[in-house]
Amino acid sequence: MSIIPDSVPTGAIRYNTDSNKMECFDGTKWWQVSVSSPDLGNSTLSDNHGGTRGIFSQGMTPGGSITGKTDYINIATTGDAAEFDDTNSIYAQGCCSDRTRGLFAGGATPNSRDIDFVTIASTGTYADSGYNLTDAMYYYSTGLSNSTRGVFAGGFAPTLIAVSEYVTIQSLGNAVNFGNLSASKFGMAAFASPTRGLFCGGYTGAPANINVIDYITISSTGAAKDFGDLADDTNQAAGTSNSTRGIVFGGRYAPTQNIIAYITIATLGNAMDFGDLNNKITRDGGATASSIRAVFAGGDDVVTPANETNEIRYVSIATTGDSIDFGDLTSARNHMSGISNGHGGL
Repeated sequence: MSIIPDSVPTGAIRYNTDSNKMECFDGTKWWQVSVSSPDLGNSTLSDNHGGTRGIFSQGMTPGGSITGKTDYINIATTGDAAEFDDTNSIYAQGCCSDRTRGLFAGGATPNSRDIDFVTIASTGTYADSGYNLTDAMYYYSTGLSNSTRGVFAGGFAPTLIAVSEYVTIQSLGNAVNFGNLSASKFGMAAFASPTRGLFCGGYTGAPANINVIDYITISSTGAAKDFGDLADDTNQAAGTSNSTRGIVFGGRYAPTQNIIAYITIATLGNAMDFGDLNNKITRDGGATASSIRAVFAGGDDVVTPANETNEIRYVSIATTGDSIDFGDLTSARNHMSGISNGHGGL
């Protein structure tokens, strides 16, 4: 029987040499961390080793143009992204995924309620599901999912909303009401474990940004509950996770815009400092993850205002520290989102 010292903090990660497994401490006991990762087998990227695939959505390019280009990477390796598809020009979509299908919902220019889907292991055009979000949410809604259900929350259409809606990812249909967030807002960072989804920060209009973290139980419906707080009032950050730990990258207008924070999903409490993105990338990028690695792509370059970047950076989720260069997107852009077939909700 493992003896737990009084000094072990909630959220601590360890490697159990008896079981050869990673474990996380929830304040009472150690829980085994899921580290499975789907193998795509026939990756068309240069490494050709398969592994968890991440897809980054369309966005806005330097000069304010809208791109229809989406990119993909093999999260287990490093290197430049390859083009997944070039489709209708749109940005600020909410997205979610299971192991085979990714959903991209809403977005701006044109303002859209459409829910489109892709088959993650392939490349090619988005398919319009024929189903929609409600009239109340299309722009800057934020998505998360477990292996069955995707939840989209918040948005701007054209006023801020508190609505959250859900879909069954493999049974396409119109979104159905889930419940309300703690406030009307958009621009949250979002991620999930198989049971719990978190929405972090956001823009409420007054005050401009908030640090509140809301959580939901994905398999149920109902109003979001208070989880804790981010260190700063932040919106337009990007979130992703494995099944144990959530990662929040950057954000807009916060005192420390390039910060990376982490959250232990199974507990309640405030976010903690993880490290820094780098000296210039701050916000509006897309994030996705495998069970091992979290990746952040694109966003704004604070050194050159209003100039988007094509950089991709990553961290090892179980550790802490500054981000590391991964490679580049096929084009610089912001107002993005990300999905994978190996994130923490699966």
